[in-house]
Amino acid sequence: MTKTEETHRCPFDLPDPSDPNAVAALQVRAEEGVEKLSGLLTPLAQRFVERGEHLYLVGGPVRDAMLGKLGHDLDFTTSALPPTVQEILDEWGETTWDTGIEFGTVAAVREGQQVEITTFRSDLYDGVTRNPEVTFGDTLDGDLIRRDFACNAMAIELDVVDGALRPIFHDPVDGISDLLQRRLDTPQAPEISFRDDPLRMLRAARFASQLGFEVAPRVFDAMRDMAGEIERITVERIQAELDKLMCGIAPWEGIDLLVRTGLAEFVLPEVPALQLEQDEHMQHKDVYAHSLTVLRQATELEDDGPDLKLRLAALLHDVGKPATRALKEGGGVSFHHHEVVGAKLVRKRLRALKYPKHVISDVGQLVFLHMRFYGFGEGKWTDSAVRRYVTDAGDLLSRLNKLVRADCTTRNPRKARRLQRAYQNLEERIATLAEQEDLARIRPDLDGNEIMQILDLKPGPEVGEAWKYMKELRLERGELEHDEAVAALKSWWEERNV
Repeated sequence: MTKTEETHRCPFDLPDPSDPNAVAALQVRAEEGVEKLSGLLTPLAQRFVERGEHLYLVGGPVRDAMLGKLGHDLDFTTSALPPTVQEILDEWGETTWDTGIEFGTVAAVREGQQVEITTFRSDLYDGVTRNPEVTFGDTLDGDLIRRDFACNAMAIELDVVDGALRPIFHDPVDGISDLLQRRLDTPQAPEISFRDDPLRMLRAARFASQLGFEVAPRVFDAMRDMAGEIERITVERIQAELDKLMCGIAPWEGIDLLVRTGLAEFVLPEVPALQLEQDEHMQHKDVYAHSLTVLRQATELEDDGPDLKLRLAALLHDVGKPATRALKEGGGVSFHHHEVVGAKLVRKRLRALKYPKHVISDVGQLVFLHMRFYGFGEGKWTDSAVRRYVTDAGDLLSRLNKLVRADCTTRNPRKARRLQRAYQNLEERIATLAEQEDLARIRPDLDGNEIMQILDLKPGPEVGEAWKYMKELRLERGELEHDEAVAALKSWWEERNV
């Protein structure tokens, strides 16, 4: 594994697991992270102590504190029952709301810090849905062992002694060892955990993307054997996990885990379908591996954080290839119009996953347009071709340029340099032409009213036809003088009516 790949796999600063002081160092890091919020959390913890209750920072925030990235949303568990939690948060918070009182959860915000507090749980699952029969527990250990992964099953008790916050670390399932090993394992047997809540299998892939961790062998085996259980989960929850996966630091790792375990067959079946059989008669690149590489390269081109639409388009840009693969006479293989077929498949899949219309439209359009670049050789981009490229891309131009660049995965240095020159040439041509005319708002030189007046027409399909002709003329020849545009319109009208 290269240094770059190691960085993508786990970019967080973790001690060497062989260091005898590693565990203590992580505990100190987590406790220091909590102490930085002591001004905010001490009054909250004090209220629980005064009522004889215990309050614990728990789950992802503890893990993130050890990774040095404690955020603004904090999860807590407590021995206190919901009415007591509600009363305390009403006193402490600026705003309080009930996020699920029947599940024992109350939330509040104070000074921009959001907290969500849930009473100890020891739920029972029916093995049919992921909705448990809510049962409040009476121990911290019982609450932690029911969580998804051991690295999310650590807690920091917020005790208060003489008015000062005193964090106390709890780790009944040795989650800190998993964190040091960059490993995802379940507190209980994974078969029990995934049967209780199959969404946890998708969460494993999501954490592989977000944290760069690898799943334990027994977790992998359970995900593979129980992949079909994911059908118990609603589409909305699946989409939410996919979004988090795709916006992680290494989404290709999460996607590959879904494919290798068979989960992708139920979630994104078009992706494992890219694993086209390779044989001596139909030589072509590994489309699946290529797609993961394009996804990785697209993330490296992002300007301002994760771009979900770009990443989805990068992953799915070639999903039309399996349906369009054809053997060429004399050897080789072709995928004619795979971008057209792929765009339809992408829109259909994203609709099935209930993505918003703008995501479906934009990702589908990026897939549809990703081959447009290859229609022109190096240096053969006319002004007309540049205008059409920019117009068809519209607001997606920047994303399309990134997708096209990311789509270059050739190992041939000469070909790679030639493509890079072509990309550069196109972007320079776009910039140059944009200085001369407004490429973002290309309109016919004559509007509908002028067309009706010049041709003596009433509103109707003929006006629309004439407008389309003028739009094509504008794309082909650029901006025309008014008299020149009028003359062109009249000439076209006369020829049309001959």
